Amino acid sequence: MRELTGNPVAPGVALGAALLLEQPRERLARRTVPPERRQEQVDRLEAALAAALEGLQADRDRVEQDLGPEAAQIFDVHLVLLKDSALIEPTKAQIREDGLTAASAVSETFANLAQRFRAMGSQVFRDKARDVLDLEKRILGQLLGRTQDRLANVPDEGEGVVVIAYELTPADAAALQHDRVLAVVTELGGRTDHTSIVAAALGVPVVVGCADVVAQSQDGDTIVVDGTRGKVVVRPTDEKAERYRARRQRLERFRATAATRDGEDSVTLDGTRISLQGNIEFIREIPGLLEHGADGVGLYRTEFLYLTSDTEPDEDTLTERYSEALQALDGRQLTLRTLDLGADKYTQAMALVPERNPFLGLRSIRWCLQNQPVFRRQLRAVLRASIHGNLRVMFPLVTTVGEFRQARLLLNDVAQDLRDEGHEVSRDIPVGMMVEVPSAAIQAASFAKVADFFSIGTNDLIQYTVAVDRGNERVANLYTAANPAILRLVRSVTKAAGRRQKPVSICGEIASDVTYTMLLIGLGLRSLSLVPALIPRVREVVRRVRVEDCENLARRVTGLESERGILRALREELERVLPEIGADDDAT
Repeated sequence: MRELTGNPVAPGVALGAALLLEQPRERLARRTVPPERRQEQVDRLEAALAAALEGLQADRDRVEQDLGPEAAQIFDVHLVLLKDSALIEPTKAQIREDGLTAASAVSETFANLAQRFRAMGSQVFRDKARDVLDLEKRILGQLLGRTQDRLANVPDEGEGVVVIAYELTPADAAALQHDRVLAVVTELGGRTDHTSIVAAALGVPVVVGCADVVAQSQDGDTIVVDGTRGKVVVRPTDEKAERYRARRQRLERFRATAATRDGEDSVTLDGTRISLQGNIEFIREIPGLLEHGADGVGLYRTEFLYLTSDTEPDEDTLTERYSEALQALDGRQLTLRTLDLGADKYTQAMALVPERNPFLGLRSIRWCLQNQPVFRRQLRAVLRASIHGNLRVMFPLVTTVGEFRQARLLLNDVAQDLRDEGHEVSRDIPVGMMVEVPSAAIQAASFAKVADFFSIGTNDLIQYTVAVDRGNERVANLYTAANPAILRLVRSVTKAAGRRQKPVSICGEIASDVTYTMLLIGLGLRSLSLVPALIPRVREVVRRVRVEDCENLARRVTGLESERGILRALREELERVLPEIGADDDAT
């Protein structure tokens, strides 16, 4: 038996037989052809490009239908790349000028570009490198006649398979939509990269960044995957396997029970209401959110309208989309986050000189304040749509009081312009901010004087506080909300907001994790915004606890000095309150 640890991406427990996919990418031998055959190779390349483009579009359509729009939008980036002359023309030049075969030219050109992206040092460029290699794999598959899909040979009997791979591309992950796939484990990858997003949409446990899992596994080995804690057990003992099976059965019973209570309020045993709202990227997600009993939208990530389009949306298009969202919510609250662009392919591709470390550069509210025509266009659309429902506006990644004041003044200026033009605009729209960096959390008392509400974005807050790139598998184990510094920052924000009677919510990953639900209530949070599908699980915890007990737990764990101790205390309390989903340390 071998027990390995990786980065948890999608929760749950699975047991099944290992199915190993291919090993790390191999470089092709450099082959050449005489001058008279070079045009033939160019023609072969163009045919392969056309076939790869057709296959990519088909994959995109299938993924959108099976896994939803968030997973599918990643393929839009690949479609753009595959048509990019800056990538394709140098490949053709390798054939025409150096006499390389089409396959050798693709291998060499794409590998060199991927290496340049990796050398730039940020997660954005590592994602670009993976996109390039994904396209290389597709094109070589057309040129060399390879097939990558081993799932066709998965037997119908048995518990199913756990797919194990050194690395998956987003297209590979999407291809795993198969009723026999129970879980996915990879050696490379971070929790928030493109492949992880697609894999998580499969609805099975996923662990990435699990070092040595390929070398330690063979086809047919029994594998246990704990996607909640990032644990992988290769060839477990009978006793260990049975404990995990029992835990899996408890989780399944819990999910079934929680799903039957979607129409019930999330109120604690002592009568305190906890608002549970959803995080969305697209309007089409709202009906599903309401089916789970959400109180509204706590985070509408508006930048996805830009990231999934070849052109910038105009004001009328944005107004229409925002109005549709407000109307679909039928009076429920919509918290609209203004553009969080900058550390992404969209803006980096437009920049004359892409930033080497865009996560510490011109992003979010900084980018908007320096690109005011784009920002004002969005603000005009937001304000024109405001008359259609219950709207709040929120600025992302605010680091100084001056930034917030400038953004709010710009919003007021746009509102006055619209009124002067004869447009109706709602008055007294709450204007708040994301608390995502330590400087904002430390200055929460000052921000509470000028902001109408706070939303704590723990994903970035953790990253910036502990100086960890959450997409880097080498240090991702340090990326945890259980870090004592994070808990103290969250508490300082809730206290500052409470003194000014300003609403405060939390919208990072931990809002979706039932391990932290009692702690968040104990720290003073009364509003959580989370993945819509996980609302029933969190609601079930809320309905079984008392605020006083949560506050006692918060006092106890914030006095601890290690992440390990904090997590153990939280899991033990969850086990007490919710034994069907709790810790089960014997299994792990």
